[in-house]
Amino acid sequence: MLEGAPAVARCAVRRHHGSVPTEPISALVGRFYRELWNAWDDSAVGATLSPEFTFRGSLGQETSGRDGWRRYRDQVRSGSADFWNEVVELVCEGDRAAARLRYTGTHTGPLLGLPATQRRFQYAGAAFFSSDGQWLTSAWILGDLDSLRRQLT
Repeated sequence: MLEGAPAVARCAVRRHHGSVPTEPISALVGRFYRELWNAWDDSAVGATLSPEFTFRGSLGQETSGRDGWRRYRDQVRSGSADFWNEVVELVCEGDRAAARLRYTGTHTGPLLGLPATQRRFQYAGAAFFSSDGQWLTSAWILGDLDSLRRQLT
């Protein structure tokens, strides 16, 4: 899988307000992982996340707004400078999407309250997204933290 592109995507383009085209949620979710996470491209945040974006990350923390998400992203990056998200499967229905994910990285800093071990890790996750047709408005993500902890200790 290259640059966070989904292995399986079953998502249809939708239209909003009659004939005004909107960005399909599959494109927004793809950009979220490809640019915001895997490329750490902060300039893509404004084009991807709504100003009121609500987020629950795979490590269990909840944030709101773009800056709240940025703080979470920076915390993850400080614990794993090479943190990578792979979308294994993406299924969309209208303005909602669900993804099966695989996370990988190296434990290079504090993560889950544990000091850096330099160990490689991989854990599974699932994510649920909603969109208003312009931006992602929410993401609720679960990660297999038990598996992650076992690999880091």
